Amino acid sequence: MILRIAVALAAVASALVSVNVPANSEQSEANAKAAEKSVDWPVYGGSPENNHYSSLVQINRANVKQLAVAWSFDTDEEGGLQTSPIIVNGVLYGITPTQRVFALDAATGKLKWKFDSGIKGTQPDRGLSYWTDRRSSRILVGVTNFLYALDAATGKPFPTFGKQGHIDLRENLGRQPTKSQSIYLTSPGIVYKDLVIVGGRNPETLPAPPGNIRAYDVRTGKLRWSFHTIPHPGEYGYGTWPKQAWKTSGAANNWAGMALDAKRGILYVPTGSAAFDFYGGDRLGNDLFANCLIALNAGNGKRLWHFQAVRHDVWDRDFPSAPALLTVRHDGKEVAAVAQTTKQGFVYLFERVSGRPLFPIECKKYPPSDVPGEATAAEQPLPTRPAPFARQNLTEDLLTNRTPEVHQWAVEKFRTFRSEGQFVPFSIGKDTVIFPGFDGGAEWGGPAVDPATGIIYINANEMAWTGALAENTGENSPKGIYLSQCGVCHGEKMAGSPPAIPTLIGVADRIPWKQIAMTIKNGKGRMPGFPNLTDDQMSALVDYLTSGESKEVKRSGRPLVAMKFRFTGYKKFLDPEGYPAVAPPWGTLNAINLNTGEYVWKIPLGAYPELAAKGMSNTGTENYGGPIVTAGGLLFIGATNFDKRFRAYDKSTGELLWETTLPFAGNATPATYEVQGRQFVVIAAGGGKDPKSRSGGIYVAFALPAE
Repeated sequence: MILRIAVALAAVASALVSVNVPANSEQSEANAKAAEKSVDWPVYGGSPENNHYSSLVQINRANVKQLAVAWSFDTDEEGGLQTSPIIVNGVLYGITPTQRVFALDAATGKLKWKFDSGIKGTQPDRGLSYWTDRRSSRILVGVTNFLYALDAATGKPFPTFGKQGHIDLRENLGRQPTKSQSIYLTSPGIVYKDLVIVGGRNPETLPAPPGNIRAYDVRTGKLRWSFHTIPHPGEYGYGTWPKQAWKTSGAANNWAGMALDAKRGILYVPTGSAAFDFYGGDRLGNDLFANCLIALNAGNGKRLWHFQAVRHDVWDRDFPSAPALLTVRHDGKEVAAVAQTTKQGFVYLFERVSGRPLFPIECKKYPPSDVPGEATAAEQPLPTRPAPFARQNLTEDLLTNRTPEVHQWAVEKFRTFRSEGQFVPFSIGKDTVIFPGFDGGAEWGGPAVDPATGIIYINANEMAWTGALAENTGENSPKGIYLSQCGVCHGEKMAGSPPAIPTLIGVADRIPWKQIAMTIKNGKGRMPGFPNLTDDQMSALVDYLTSGESKEVKRSGRPLVAMKFRFTGYKKFLDPEGYPAVAPPWGTLNAINLNTGEYVWKIPLGAYPELAAKGMSNTGTENYGGPIVTAGGLLFIGATNFDKRFRAYDKSTGELLWETTLPFAGNATPATYEVQGRQFVVIAAGGGKDPKSRSGGIYVAFALPAE
């Protein structure tokens, strides 16, 4: 027990979070003593290093089968959850599906307080941040485009932070008008000393604001520093864009979260692609700092080093999760390292201070784009080790064999596609295969790493998507607005790609006109908001969606950015019954030794209950939300979309040791903590990704039976 507490307190201290200091002067001596027997999960990802690791051993290989529900908390909301809570001083802080914030007694699940901003959040909100200076303790949390500072003891906003307790992230981006900017804080900020450092989720179509990384004073909300991911004149990387791109291009944003080496004061920031995602004729060049892992001085935002994984990205190959910091044994020495996973199925490993690759990276040549005005990069950098954790090139022998009829259908469909592996530019009028798909490979849940062994654990998707380009009319008509802003996801014919992207056919029969307009303005789920649309454009677009009418938009309407070519829509390659049209596994869980780059084990993750009933039980499925790993020898993960299972594996072998069924799919990363000598494992269960199941918002905590 003493060792576990010492290890945990050291990690927390490095993040400037004091787990044993009372949240305020009114906390009782009894609670302070109880806190001394506690081990917290005070940071999103478990620690600033984002390693998803706990030193707790009370729940272990020998007794995990005895786990049972200790308490549950129902938010009484629908919509799904992707949130990982934090636990500090015996209090669990979480978020509801509509982005209300609450605090629970972490031992009992009893509500202590709830904060309602009055804004109904519709975007993913994956976590919270905690800061204390021993006199004041604050919860820093995103609600749509606002960042709030709440009193950890009461849930009330600090009136001296920004404007009455919040700041508007649409400000200080250098784009006007402010209210037309679209940015949402879907991943929590990183706390460093008296700073909270944030990125944001930006649109993937133009117009879009730049993805600046910004640090705010935790007490006042004042902007302290900003790093331009689209460089301004005179800044490093400016020459990798056209001269005026910093004024008009957008995104290159950090939506996936960050990691922090608090001892060295280094912040590690993964970024996504620049807007527009799939045609870059207006941003010719390599486009630094899009698709980069950037090491910044956490105190002032100065660049220390960077690595760009995708040059001039036209495939939406964002870095999908925060990196993980660990120490590996390399060339006979202990090396402080940073590991970054990708949608393509790669793991990049770098020396933490210098950015030197620990495994060789080779640049490979790829065919140029034949789309007029486009110029893709001639080469892309790929790691030589570890081997990819997802298949890289879809061929006929990798198509589904679920039934002979479905296989033949898949073969015929596949022969209409272009499938040549990674980094093949999209064509006009012919679908190109993206495999693994736009959702990975790795996704936002991120990996777990075991600091004792140097093993990284990664859950991955392994399905195929397709896409193509088409000439854009650029007209300021309802149809033109739809194709440029909505058609990227929902497709030219509004069919979408269910269940991930719903169809808009017959939307007027399901959703009222005003609700459609609000969803377009504010976004929902994986869909960003479009506040850039004028009232006239919004009205015309909703009329087009509900009636098919394409009326002329008033000339006073602000014209949208007209790209020469548009994306014809995300299309998941599914068979006629809605299952992936590729051979299993469709989702995997991977253990890789980063000391050597060798795999320790690899297993399918998830099942379709109806297929399992027919004997297909090891297919794996699409999954979102990451794993955690413990010193007790366990790896816990929910994530799977369809079976609603929460599982515990032997981290050394991949053997399934325990599983239970959640009320909704646990598309979130769990957390583990100890209160008054009892270890708990908690996960947010909300579902929302299976069209056959309801969504909700229930936090479920498990523990061994009380003695």
